[in-house]
Amino acid sequence: MEETKESFKIADRLMLGITRILENMPGVVDVRFAEREPAEKRSLLSWEQKNTCILPEDLRDFYLTTDSFTLTWSVKLDSECVPLGCMMINSVARLCPLLQPVSLFSLPNAPSLADLDWEESGTESGSARVPVSPHFDSRSRIFELDSCGGNGKVCLVYKNCTPGVVAQRSEIWFLDRSLCWHFLTTTFTSYYRLMITHLGLPEWQYHFTPYGPSPQAKQWASLYQPLTFNCELSLADPAGDLYLNKLDPSKAFKGKAKVPATKKKQSTQCNSGGAAKGQSNAGRQSGAKR
Repeated sequence: MEETKESFKIADRLMLGITRILENMPGVVDVRFAEREPAEKRSLLSWEQKNTCILPEDLRDFYLTTDSFTLTWSVKLDSECVPLGCMMINSVARLCPLLQPVSLFSLPNAPSLADLDWEESGTESGSARVPVSPHFDSRSRIFELDSCGGNGKVCLVYKNCTPGVVAQRSEIWFLDRSLCWHFLTTTFTSYYRLMITHLGLPEWQYHFTPYGPSPQAKQWASLYQPLTFNCELSLADPAGDLYLNKLDPSKAFKGKAKVPATKKKQSTQCNSGGAAKGQSNAGRQSGAKR
């Protein structure tokens, strides 16, 4: 009984109370958390020796608490339950390199992901605000944390690696379906909080890309995450205004402009008026002579 209470406390601390929040949301059903046993220290040491990398301390503590993390939830539409949210962290055994070694049976000139680095081969330094993107060759060691349901991959990345030297510093990056890199966080703890904050909604990682998620994903986010969704910087222009449908009556209802009365017409009117006066005066004078 005590072990059950202790495991419940650990699970509650891992999820940061997110299950209670989800269960109280309208339409949310079937909130499931898959419990896992803690990973063994020897499996972590074996992973580090095999991949010549040191796991970050926060990720190591996570694996010593639970070997992987999976939380899913669905919504009820009419009488059907539709799977929607998914939060997942791969286990140590599935924390595999994104770039597999070249097989001996592959063609010598077969294309690989390393061919995508040819444009950036001469640019090693990035700006202070934008970190340098990872490389698909031996300069980076990349491991998959989450497959994102086929919408991309969240990866644990070690940059500036040297063959045979143990890599120690890591970052969390998102690789979209077009094989472009997008920086997420510097630590696993920060990424874990982001995942919880976004409720595992579909394509939530695309909020950190210049183009953002799909319209359908935006609709789900506006429904179940209205505060965070409306405050996203990606939805605002440099002036801070949201990209909403704005109506400018002067442009939308611009019709045919009325032609103003020209001076020629006014002059003709004046001339005609003057001529009429002249005729009347002439008539008066003729009448007087008569």
